[in-house]
Amino acid sequence: MTLSSNHHVVIVGGGAGGLELATRLGDKFGRKGKAMITLVDKAPTHLWKPLLHEVAAGSMDLDDHELEYLAQARWHHFKFRLGAMEGLSRVMKEIYLAPVLDDEGVELIPRRSIKYDTLIIAVGSVSNDFGVPGVKEHCIALDTQADATLFHKKLINACIRAATQEWSVGQGQLNVAIIGGGATGVELAAELHNTTRELAAYGLDKIDPDRDVKISIIEAAPRVLPGLPEEISHAVQRELQTLDVGLHLGERVTRVDNNGVYTESGGVIPARLVVWAAGIKAPDFLKNINGLETNWANQLIVKPTLQVTRDEDIFAFGDCAACPWPEAGEGKLVPPRAQAAHQQASMLVKSIANRLKGKALPVYRYRDFGSLVNLGKYSTVGNLMGGLTQGDLFVQGYMARFMYNSLYKMHLYALHGFSKVALDTIARLITRRTEPHVKLH
Repeated sequence: MTLSSNHHVVIVGGGAGGLELATRLGDKFGRKGKAMITLVDKAPTHLWKPLLHEVAAGSMDLDDHELEYLAQARWHHFKFRLGAMEGLSRVMKEIYLAPVLDDEGVELIPRRSIKYDTLIIAVGSVSNDFGVPGVKEHCIALDTQADATLFHKKLINACIRAATQEWSVGQGQLNVAIIGGGATGVELAAELHNTTRELAAYGLDKIDPDRDVKISIIEAAPRVLPGLPEEISHAVQRELQTLDVGLHLGERVTRVDNNGVYTESGGVIPARLVVWAAGIKAPDFLKNINGLETNWANQLIVKPTLQVTRDEDIFAFGDCAACPWPEAGEGKLVPPRAQAAHQQASMLVKSIANRLKGKALPVYRYRDFGSLVNLGKYSTVGNLMGGLTQGDLFVQGYMARFMYNSLYKMHLYALHGFSKVALDTIARLITRRTEPHVKLH
């Protein structure tokens, strides 16, 4: 049965997958009035999440790269609604949004509901502190633009304070501890190694980065990047050791306080700035929301069609979905990576087209094209797999960096098309020569 032209598709979550999906559905169906497309997000702007560590370190200015949802909605024929989803009624077929408050805590938009015919949940993931004491009070998790900006401000303020105080820089005063040796942790460590030296060069001459700044990674597994092939892990580990990043491997964190990080073995890593990057989960509001099936990490359990198991009108994808990956073995799930969200968004465009025509839905099959880890100006390493190579190819250096940068360009291409991305790339190459290479405020 063909569905009516006023069919309302509501997408909750404007991350990489959600925004790409809203853009493509708006161009395909919203432009011609074949369906109404609405994107909902708790923030007014979008930034590709793999860039958050660069914003935190100060090597990227958020203002130059964030995208206004309202502008994207106007350009690509969908509607945008600001607000955080807090509830769902499957009987009424509507979602509930929490009130939106301004910076002073005054209500800007009241609590409200939005009706849907098809609901697609793509709210991504948040950090999982596993209940470790002191994490909420003393750590920053790089989940959002606001988190990355907050960390950068704390870093700048710490450097200014140290450079202008009458006494010399105290031991541990500028130490940074990163809990979690995954991609976010190692990429942030490398960026911080570079930007702290750039900062010192801009008049903060009382700071000697080699003497006063110590960056440490604490990882419970015996190696960094435990989810990636050992060849990548070992290459990254060697580079981090070259940068004098402290590696505390096989160490489980037991608590965090103002003085630093405490481990199960009795060790203490002194640090005034602590980043938590040790695990993720889906947002807490999804846990068994209106009777939908979820797992221990709050992820919505979905079928190969990306429909949730208990409601054929609701889809979920990206980090917030527990999607089966039978090719990897029984019980295995598609990993929470940007490439998976991009693939799923592409398939869901076809799914919505088939749904509007009353046809059978396609089935998702994850294709792993490998992983790349960018250590800023120092190195990029990774492996290429699947349709890109025969087997598994280890890559490092300029080729790997080109591939890593291409991932972001592919995301921008999906949002803006070739012409805008090409012009924007040229403009940034020009302006980069006239700007500081680190954000100074």
